[in-house]
This record gives sequence, C-alpha cells and structure tokens, in this order.
Amino acid sequence: MSQLPTETWTEDTESRLRVSFEFFPPKTEAMERRLWSSILALAPLNPRFVSVTYGAGGSTRERTHATVRRVLDDTDLTPAAHLTCVDASRAQVDAVAQDYWDSGVRHLVALRGDPPSAESGFRAHPDGYANAAELVAGLKKIGDFDISVAGYPEVHPEARSPQADIDYLKRKVDAGANRIITQYFFDSDTFLRWRDRVRAAGIDVPLVPGILPVSNFATVARFSEACGAHVPRWLHRLFDGLDDDPDTRQLVAATVASEQCLDLQAEGVEEFHFYTLNRAQLTKAICRMLGICPGRGAPAADSARDVTTEVHP
Repeated sequence: MSQLPTETWTEDTESRLRVSFEFFPPKTEAMERRLWSSILALAPLNPRFVSVTYGAGGSTRERTHATVRRVLDDTDLTPAAHLTCVDASRAQVDAVAQDYWDSGVRHLVALRGDPPSAESGFRAHPDGYANAAELVAGLKKIGDFDISVAGYPEVHPEARSPQADIDYLKRKVDAGANRIITQYFFDSDTFLRWRDRVRAAGIDVPLVPGILPVSNFATVARFSEACGAHVPRWLHRLFDGLDDDPDTRQLVAATVASEQCLDLQAEGVEEFHFYTLNRAQLTKAICRMLGICPGRGAPAADSARDVTTEVHP
C-alpha cells in the first residue's frame, strides 16, 4: 500500500506533477451541460492540456471540432484535438489539421483510430494515412504540433508480438511524436515493465500513464475485454455487489485509482492522463490525493474566462 499522500506532499513534488484530462464531444444538450460543468470543475487544477476524442462518423468529428474551438475560445485551457486515419483521405485530414493550426490549436493526439462498429477491422482509406506513424509524419509537415500518440502496456490487440508493438511505437516517435499516452491499465507493474522495454528500445519521450477511474465496473469490464486491457481478479472482488450502491462504488473507485497513481509516483512517474468520461468528481478527488488542487501546485484562480454551463450556440 502507498503511504498517505500527506506524507508525500512537498513543494518540489507538487511542482513536478502534471495532469491532463480527456473528454468526449457531447451528443445532446444535456450531455453538453455535463461536459462543460466537468471542464469548469477541473480547470482550476491547471492541466497541461485537455484532449477531445474523435470518432469515425462525420457528425462526431464536427462535435469534436466544436468542442475544441470552444475550449480554445472560452477558456484559458490548452485543447488537444484527436485526429485519426479512419474514413478520411490525406487531403481531408490535412485540411482539418491546417484549420486547427490556423485557429491556434498546437496540440494534437494522433491515432490510427478504430473502425466503425459495423466493421470487423481497420481498413485504410485508399487515399488516406495507413497508420498513426504516417499520420504523425504528415501532421509535422503542416505545423510543429505538439503530438501525443498511444502506447499499450498490455500490447495492442492487433500486434504480432510485444516487441513488434514496441517497434511500431518507435516508428511513431521517430516520425515526430512528442509524448506517449498509454491505454488504461490496473496493474502498476504492467506499466513499469513496459516502461523498461520502451526505454531499452531507445524511446526517450515522456511516457504518460492513462488512468481510468472506474465509475461503472460492468461497463469497464465489457470495454476492457474488447480492447485487451486486463481486469485483475482483485478488482472484480472490490466491486462485486456494488452495482446498486453508487456511493460506495465511488469511494472504492477513488481509492483504487489514487493508490495506483501514488504507486506510480513512487516509481518516478510525474504526469498522469485521466480518462474522465466527462465526469469530474472522481478525477478531482484523485488529483487531490496527489496534492494537485487549487492553491497547491495549481493556480487558485479559475482557468475559465466566461464559460457557463448553458449550451453554446
């Protein structure tokens, strides 16, 4: 078990720890209100950036663009827009990236992307980028973006082998990626062993653990089976019987994720990326356990200028 956070809080530790938050674009007015309420709640924690996911469908892409633009226009936060290779030509992707650059967006998350749910596997657009490494190289030709890419401590489900997965990760970094954000995981040793292999391969960009606070265990278990993330038995036991007890479930979730972050911090990790699912409470609680809160390692003033939780016209 990790030490209590009060024993690890020092001004030096707080000055080094950084966080970033991931959101997804809203589909309805109610979801938009929840999204912006969450952004407002987390903004005072001074994240390095906030990323906005990007789906395969045209309407999803438009919602991503609208959300990124609002973060840029209405807050002091740094938006990081997701871009993928799915169902788009190089010219289309390049046009989106150029528009972001012209708008002042300098951070991107470059991903191959998952196919639409009706398809069984990824198929590159005939005139598109074939993979994330090509996408990173293409984006760097448009502008000197700060580019994050994905890493898989438990190996990408489509990789031929763990070494092939790391070799491909190096291709993305060699193409110009500035940092690697991992798929979520629940076993800290899995990340640490992967970190050793990544460094041994000569990859020296920052490795940022992706942290998923478990707000709904059944949903996380189903998604993890699809994406190849291992859910350990001890986690099943912790959440067993809590389906109809949301208050206890939230407390357990906050404790589990906080312990994970504190364990990783003790191993030298200084940055975390939180998959918020557009909900602020759990992420905010975990950050406080790490000593990241307004007035301690982050500015006391709200980072939002004049954002309200009303739907943006």
